[in-house]
Amino acid sequence: MSQEPPREPLADRMRPRTLDEFVGQHHIVGEGRLLRRAIQTDMLSSLILCGPPGCGKTTLARIIANSTRKHFCSLNAVLGGVAEVRRVVAEATTRYQQERQRTILFVDEVHRWNKAQQDALLPWVENGTVVFIGATTHNPFFEVNHALVSRSRVFKFSHLTITDLQQLIKRVLSDRERGYGRWQVTLELAAEEHLVRICDGDARSLMNALQLAVESSADFPPAAGNVITIDLLVAEESIQKKVVLYDKDGDYHFDTISAFIKSLRGSDPDAALYWMARMVAAGEDPRYIFRRMLILASEDVGLADPLALVVTESAAAAFERVGLPEGQFFLSQAALYLANAPKSNSALGYFDALKAVEEEKNEEPPTALRDASRDAKGFGHGKGYLYPHAYKDHWVAQQYLPSGLRGRLFYQPGRQGYEGQRIEEITRRREIQLAASEMGESDEQLTWSPPNRSRNQWLRRVDSRTNAMLEEIRERLFNWEGHKSLARHSRIVLCGSHLSFLLWEALRRSPEGHVMALLLREEEYRQLAPQIAVLPRIEQPLIEYGTVDTIKNIGVATTPKCDRAILHNALAYGLSATPLEEGGILIEALIARLATGGHVVMAEQLPCYRAQLSEVAQEQGVAQSLVTQLQAAEKRLAQQLPALQLTQEKIEEWCRKAHLQVFTSEVKHYRVGRVIDARRLAHWLGIETAQPAAYATALSRQCTLGQRQELLAALTAALAGKEIEWKVGVLFIGAGITLDH
Repeated sequence: MSQEPPREPLADRMRPRTLDEFVGQHHIVGEGRLLRRAIQTDMLSSLILCGPPGCGKTTLARIIANSTRKHFCSLNAVLGGVAEVRRVVAEATTRYQQERQRTILFVDEVHRWNKAQQDALLPWVENGTVVFIGATTHNPFFEVNHALVSRSRVFKFSHLTITDLQQLIKRVLSDRERGYGRWQVTLELAAEEHLVRICDGDARSLMNALQLAVESSADFPPAAGNVITIDLLVAEESIQKKVVLYDKDGDYHFDTISAFIKSLRGSDPDAALYWMARMVAAGEDPRYIFRRMLILASEDVGLADPLALVVTESAAAAFERVGLPEGQFFLSQAALYLANAPKSNSALGYFDALKAVEEEKNEEPPTALRDASRDAKGFGHGKGYLYPHAYKDHWVAQQYLPSGLRGRLFYQPGRQGYEGQRIEEITRRREIQLAASEMGESDEQLTWSPPNRSRNQWLRRVDSRTNAMLEEIRERLFNWEGHKSLARHSRIVLCGSHLSFLLWEALRRSPEGHVMALLLREEEYRQLAPQIAVLPRIEQPLIEYGTVDTIKNIGVATTPKCDRAILHNALAYGLSATPLEEGGILIEALIARLATGGHVVMAEQLPCYRAQLSEVAQEQGVAQSLVTQLQAAEKRLAQQLPALQLTQEKIEEWCRKAHLQVFTSEVKHYRVGRVIDARRLAHWLGIETAQPAAYATALSRQCTLGQRQELLAALTAALAGKEIEWKVGVLFIGAGITLDH
């Protein structure tokens, strides 16, 4: 075999020739998959293959060409126009008439064809003259003719995984015919990891980097016995910068700017900088980014920080004077300011006012507000106007809205920043204003805006009673009156559900101590683990998850004794489907982890102290006969579910059995806002749901399907879409180990 290297690019000569050589996309061409079966049996219908570059779309088309009995021809949408399509179709028609052989037409980068070019192909796909296969990096549902998409199967390709890329590297280094197997090429582990990471799932990018790394070696091809070593430095030089996947007119453009704006709105400066950097690196016009930030400065920051608009506009003006690359400082400053600024979307009140303008009849300004310079004498315009500067604080109560809109509220101030400082005064003045309007014309009644569900949801986010409840729970668990306060070196074990807001607080309070979290939900563990992994290893808390029964054995032998055990919804949530007495087992397991003088504190949202659906329904005026049915189901449910049998007395009894002295025990009642939608009600009542709730199962023993449907209609009318005040009871217990333990 010749020792001379092939002249073709490595990516082209290593392209898989059969399905068995194809790497990646197991969800599409894996064993038993539809597309694989269609290729193997030569029963292909029209296809559209979409996905990022270098993931195998064109390669799969070539494999189809090698395996089909049909005639295969290909076009590139950049080079081929309508005339080329007509030529291919004419040849396909003749071929079928003379030889009864059908034709597969592969069109690469099909999104580059305009509508006329795609329409030219459509009739021949429709009548079966050609089997169409299109490849595109764009979203076909936006970039490809809808009629063509509707006649094709769409397969979405994904980036190649790290395992896929490592398999490709191994194949290149071992293949003696097309790769570098005939020579001794060594790829160091660090170099391999760098190439795999930087190419970002793009096989073509990986192959090009490998070829450059190997063939740019001073002695390539090497003499017999010589070794070419690719170290990290060579790998970095071979793939210095990956191409950012971004297109200014397609999905990546809109998805990336959307991610950027949502990161700013969500006050995440790290994510905002990342998405902005992606756009700038890909060549996005910074002026476009500034335009979007200017909109956000008013839409999402608004009066919570009026300077946000000023800072963003100043940064945009500075960019115009300086340009790139130094102008990136102004982009960064504006983005960081917006991400860190308090948020308010009260400016959206304008659109509620606009809706009122469109829906209401034309309303005249109140007489006192009309122009007095022309019609004061004839029509009394301006009469009765109160000049605000003549009054204390330059304000006086008077009616400014038209009579038909008296009392309507469009502006909903937020509670953060500048606006939050003003909300008390705004509210007080509104109360006086409304009272003043009621003293006006007696034949007009005070009217209010119709409920706006979206606006109510925004307000709930800024004025969340649930957040206030959680803040109080955290404060009480970490600052328990009468208990030894936590030190920076304290050792803490957390146990239960929804622990993230306690875990970070524990790490802040005991940075030189030890924190362990025993979770009862695997889902919560999976969410927390990646966040914890970014901390320095020595600072990472130990987190584990398991059932009430197994958690008593986790980490007992390997972790130190703790100064405080904190339970949050460990008993209430952990006992939903387990024997009641397992709560006592869990408490004893935690006691075994405590050092001498250690304490246990807990906050448990006990279901028995929570408002039942029947109670809420009764408060909202649902018929008593229907409320009675709900009450009967809830009574049955309380006898079946262990969590509903859990009481303050039961938990105190468990503490005493575990040799704990209970210092404080109190049930604190909260009322939290909750919006119930129709779908949730249907789930609770077991209507049109594959997995009915336990509540629905109990209710089905009391009511027929027809009665439950009647209940659903009544509850939907009374509750759906409204913010309901829901009663929640939290049991707080503080305890310590008794001396005789």
